[in-house]
Amino acid sequence: MKYNVGDIVKLKKGHPCGENKWEIMRVGIDFRIKCLGCSRQVWLTRKDFEKRVKKILEKKLDD
Repeated sequence: MKYNVGDIVKLKKGHPCGENKWEIMRVGIDFRIKCLGCSRQVWLTRKDFEKRVKKILEKKLDD
């Protein structure tokens, strides 16, 4: 699965703030994602990120 900066994803587990939507801020060997409820940013390895993603809610198109 290919992920792009700006995609909105839903993870298997919700964030403690109650929101479960995350925006991808950086892609590569590591991913940086931002909670859309409280704006907390988290770094995850690609392996952990791909295990935790349930589905892509909004896909940003490539230019």
